[in-house]
Amino acid sequence: MASIALVTGAAGGFGRELVKLLLQEPGLDEIWCVARSKDKLDALRGELGEKIVPIPLDLTQRDSLTALQARLEGERPDLRFLINNAGFDKFGPYDAVDVDTSLNMIDLNVSAVVALGLTAIPYMGRGSHILNVASQAAFFPLPYMDLYAATKVFVRHYTRALHVELKDKGISATAVCPGWMKTGLFDRAKTGADKTVRSFAGLTTPDKVAAKALRDAKRGRDMSTCGLFVKATHVASKLVPQRLAMKVWTLSQGIR
Repeated sequence: MASIALVTGAAGGFGRELVKLLLQEPGLDEIWCVARSKDKLDALRGELGEKIVPIPLDLTQRDSLTALQARLEGERPDLRFLINNAGFDKFGPYDAVDVDTSLNMIDLNVSAVVALGLTAIPYMGRGSHILNVASQAAFFPLPYMDLYAATKVFVRHYTRALHVELKDKGISATAVCPGWMKTGLFDRAKTGADKTVRSFAGLTTPDKVAAKALRDAKRGRDMSTCGLFVKATHVASKLVPQRLAMKVWTLSQGIR
């Protein structure tokens, strides 16, 4: 029985940094890397080695989730890490994003996280870890990236509750709440809207966040934050009225 990690959104950015760190984990035989682009996954395997198992799937599609479930049932691995990293954002007002894109965001950011957890947990034993990537955006309602922030609220709350439920199984679940990172998310998030997100305070690199996330997961923490700016935002979310926080946010983006 192979000992594996499964990482979604693995082809670049934050996911790629997590994969690189997992290659250093003792006892892992394979890292199943899920993303839409076969070419990018093949390039990742070419760069990082034969432990990388490319699995090109679009997790907004139910048949992709079914295919991944069938693969787990067929191989019955010892799943040591499940990292739900796949997701995307769109900047701008509610009407800058069409219905199909909005529903795809919910499917990827929320539904796929739930589906993969339910599918994977039966193959996880004591000492295994689930890392669900939420966001600093989960701390407040955020106009002009409203849907993304709302999906990440779900991920954060769901994961922390799941952590309690899985305690008896010896499995940890950690909601990773990064701030702005230098990844490809920005390019995909642009909509061309006049009122949009322009300021990226606390910008950091994904390698730092990935290292902190894995450390926190191994320590059994139900949430991981990285950097003083993100930690301060988390504290502020407990003290500052949400209406005031939204006003400060829109002003910081140059929106009046």
